[in-house]
Amino acid sequence: MKLLVAIPLWLLLVVVCWPLALLALVLLPILWLLSIPFRVVGIAVRATLALLEALLFLPARILGWGRRHGSQSVRA
Repeated sequence: MKLLVAIPLWLLLVVVCWPLALLALVLLPILWLLSIPFRVVGIAVRATLALLEALLFLPARILGWGRRHGSQSVRA
């Protein structure tokens, strides 16, 4: 979906200012490569927080807190 929007915008930029369009065509892959480490760090932080959340809520899950049985909730 992003590609369907990006291509006409880039073509419009070619018509308006072709040197800027060529510069964008060259620099965008370089910026994408530079952003990869930040994405990896973001994935690692998200995974660490998910693990921490799972460990903190493990006792509650073992005891069955928040689990619904049929149409009745655990709280009576």
